[in-house]
Amino acid sequence: MKNRNNHYFFQQKHLAKAIFFVFFAVMNNQQPQIERHPWPPFISEGAKFLFLGTFPPKPERWSMDFFYPNRTNDFWRVMGIIFYDDRNALWNENLKRFDLEKIKRLLAKEKIALWDTAMAVRRLKGNASDKFLEIVEPIDLRTLLDDNPSISHVIATGEKAACVVAEQTATSIPPIGQPIACRIGTHDFTLWRMPSTSRAYPLALEKKAEAYRQIFR
Repeated sequence: MKNRNNHYFFQQKHLAKAIFFVFFAVMNNQQPQIERHPWPPFISEGAKFLFLGTFPPKPERWSMDFFYPNRTNDFWRVMGIIFYDDRNALWNENLKRFDLEKIKRLLAKEKIALWDTAMAVRRLKGNASDKFLEIVEPIDLRTLLDDNPSISHVIATGEKAACVVAEQTATSIPPIGQPIACRIGTHDFTLWRMPSTSRAYPLALEKKAEAYRQIFR
């Protein structure tokens, strides 16, 4: 009887170990949560220029509830240099955040639209780096352009965004700063790939501004 009990406890011990290792393996292989895009596209009346990023950072890094909200992303500083000759023109120093009302006035005046190329993502490393973003649902670019026929320039603000547009238009990814003609459905437009305005991209702010400036010439 003693041997029989020992054998039973031995089996139970190894079964518990097996259950533990299965649970551990499942938890380790669990995919990150899917995040959906927090905003609709911003389309100014008669928009000509559509800027497409990839996906916003996590909300704790926002300085405003709008596109390119991260204080350390220089998109709005680039726009400040281009349209005001002042990198801080769209920055509110007192509040330590971007000036959303002034930004929206600028977008309306210059006929600029904004959206991103990912509608849903998984953050593989828990940050905003394009390198570690898995796009679960891409933009429906054709529908967006069909709904906004005035858009004649689509600007990808980084390589990953350019890849999504190139895939949907069956074109090659253009070199940085060199536009190519594109068509999706019946909509013809010029596609630009610009340097990322993230500070992780190794290019001086003034050089980035000069690259973006040519879009508006």
